[in-house]
Amino acid sequence: MAFSELFGPMFRLPLVTGMILAAVLPLLGMYLRLREEWLAALAFAQVAAAGSLGGAILGISSQVGALTCSCTAAALKGYIAKAGNNGYALLMIVGWAAAILMLSNVPIAEHLGHALFDGQLYFTGYDHLLLAVAVLAIVAVALPWLSRKLILEQMFPDFFRASGLSARKFHLSFDLLAASGLALATASIGVMGAFGLVFVPSMIAYRIGQSWKQALVVASGSGVCLYCVAFACAFLLDQPFGPVLVITLSAAATLGYVALRLYAREPRA
Repeated sequence: MAFSELFGPMFRLPLVTGMILAAVLPLLGMYLRLREEWLAALAFAQVAAAGSLGGAILGISSQVGALTCSCTAAALKGYIAKAGNNGYALLMIVGWAAAILMLSNVPIAEHLGHALFDGQLYFTGYDHLLLAVAVLAIVAVALPWLSRKLILEQMFPDFFRASGLSARKFHLSFDLLAASGLALATASIGVMGAFGLVFVPSMIAYRIGQSWKQALVVASGSGVCLYCVAFACAFLLDQPFGPVLVITLSAAATLGYVALRLYAREPRA
């Protein structure tokens, strides 16, 4: 395919939709990593995939199904978190099993299943774009309000409790925000693509960010840059977007780790 076609009308909509998600998901990933709950992101994405398939089978919007299931998981997360990563892992494998059973027994879910697990971003429509814009707007409004509370509760839990603040309220608000973003991203870029954008840019930012605000900028910026590289590579090589995105993110994380190790070994003057 000609490179100029990448910016044509057919691919412009998926490009913008994915770019918005690539900017938002790493920000959510920073707070999940702060709370050492990054595995919850994969559980939310997997449950969202099952909900998306269930919605399609029931004749309702796949996005509504994904949002319903992922937000339900987020609402229950306070109880699941008591089991630590074991609870998230259990939620993840149950979501995977439900999705596979639906794919195996309901033919109508097969096409959507490929899109969810392959990350076929090119087939997204205006509804995906509008929902991505809605998530961006909600994150832009809610995250600054939540940020201080989440950081304070994590870094100074005694002071947070002495202030009379409710950790449960703020946790639930953020969990619903993260679950919504992951549900909509899963419907657009697939399960592992959505998780990769939560996990890898935040990992990179944690290593090189000099402050929390700088790390947020690095996470979001690296997410967008790596997404654009993956989008172009998948388009030019005519490959499914999801695996190409995951490979791009993994390569960036590996190269970044090697570069930091080599820098740490350099003698100082």
